[in-house]
Amino acid sequence: MSSQLSVTLTAPNGQSWQQPTGLFINNDFITSTGGTITSIDPATEKDIATVHAASAEDVDKAVKAAREAFRSPEWKDLSATDRGILMTKLADLMESKKELLATIDAWDNGKPYAEALTNDLVEAITTIRYYGGWADKIHGQTISVPNKFAYTIRQPIGVVGQIIPWNYPLSMATWKLGPALACGNTIVLKSAEQTPLSILVFGQLIKEAGFPPGVVNLLNGYGKEAGSALVSHPLVDKVAFTGSTATATEIMRMAAGTLKNITLETGGKYPLIVFNDADFDESIKWSHMGIMSNQGQICTATSRILVQKDVYERFVTKYVEKVKEISKVGDQWASETYQGPQVSKQQYNRILSYFETGRLEGKVAIGGQKLSINGGKGYYVEPTVFTDMTSDSRIWREEIFGPVVCIRPFEDEDQAVKEANDSQYGLGAALFTKDLERAHRVAASVESGMVWVNSTQDCDPRVPFGGVKQSGIGRELGEAGLEAYTQVKAVHVNMGNRL
Repeated sequence: MSSQLSVTLTAPNGQSWQQPTGLFINNDFITSTGGTITSIDPATEKDIATVHAASAEDVDKAVKAAREAFRSPEWKDLSATDRGILMTKLADLMESKKELLATIDAWDNGKPYAEALTNDLVEAITTIRYYGGWADKIHGQTISVPNKFAYTIRQPIGVVGQIIPWNYPLSMATWKLGPALACGNTIVLKSAEQTPLSILVFGQLIKEAGFPPGVVNLLNGYGKEAGSALVSHPLVDKVAFTGSTATATEIMRMAAGTLKNITLETGGKYPLIVFNDADFDESIKWSHMGIMSNQGQICTATSRILVQKDVYERFVTKYVEKVKEISKVGDQWASETYQGPQVSKQQYNRILSYFETGRLEGKVAIGGQKLSINGGKGYYVEPTVFTDMTSDSRIWREEIFGPVVCIRPFEDEDQAVKEANDSQYGLGAALFTKDLERAHRVAASVESGMVWVNSTQDCDPRVPFGGVKQSGIGRELGEAGLEAYTQVKAVHVNMGNRL
């Protein structure tokens, strides 16, 4: 393979930069001993750049660098306050490069540039700043015991292997890096092979901020080789993963070999319940955003909409009108684009196959076809609404991960909750009502890690994020996210006990 470690790129919006292509290990970009990954613009199907793909040997090198850094006085003895200062510097550097980072993710992923700039980058920067503030506020407790001084220390776990998805490349990286760094861990992070570019530019900022070598190591690579090597490595103390439930199951199996600590955020098919007393226009707007934004490629997408029977027909009519009004499909650079192309040909074909299934299982209220844009190039599909499906149909029960929503009516609150909970998943759920008592009652009854009342997809670094059932294990974000990256040590000091 080529030993080239950077290329000059110019995006369609005019942004130019020097793109690293190597593996970021020990604060340097190096060549891999494996193959390559070629990033493809999903709007044009043209190659953007080719980067190095980590082999198992490269993963071993990165993990050993992280282990050495974890034990190094340069990181181990750095004060928690100074750790926080490094993270604040990193956030400031991200802010100064936000247009560039948004450009890279838009080009690589296909999401609208405006979405990447005003949502993804804002969230990513805020997350690093938030956890930078936590760095020197992590502490144990003292425990009253007769004739003894007992206390606990919260300590970092060690070397953390992190695997992030392609739908929000930088945001998902910061969700994992932020709490892990604040707690004093060292990290080997593997990005998704579909979106390999922005994490390498992020590596430049890690070095510029002043993090010691080996504290953060960033790899591109394929899951079967690099991902498996990272999860099963004996020197990795914890694994954090965001992605499909099927992959998470395999990660649990591999991690079990060395009893690794794990945090998993996985797939889903989440309900949004609209009661007949809801603010009708608001429920339409929010429920549209909850599945159609980010090309429907959202882990918490509310793609099963349950509407009370007496407003169901009106809701479907208005929802279809909203899709026609807002869901403008186009390339990621046009200011009017709401929905860009799907991230890859594989994802594109997956959605098209569900269109075929949906036509057999229900009624197409709008959409259900591929789109020809850019002379027939690009992975574009129509925003799609299905109705009249049964509760056991595939389109109602299976995660599609695209701009596809299913709408069904319900009679009363009991039925709504029962249907909402009739799923193997449980990451998020939304409900719309003006009845305060019902809002709290249903929020408590729905089997999910998060519930939005009169909104959907609300997310804040200060609020825990995570699921139940087959939607994951553990929590990210908020103070709860710190618990995933620390372990408690108990210390007993004898103050007069005699044998």
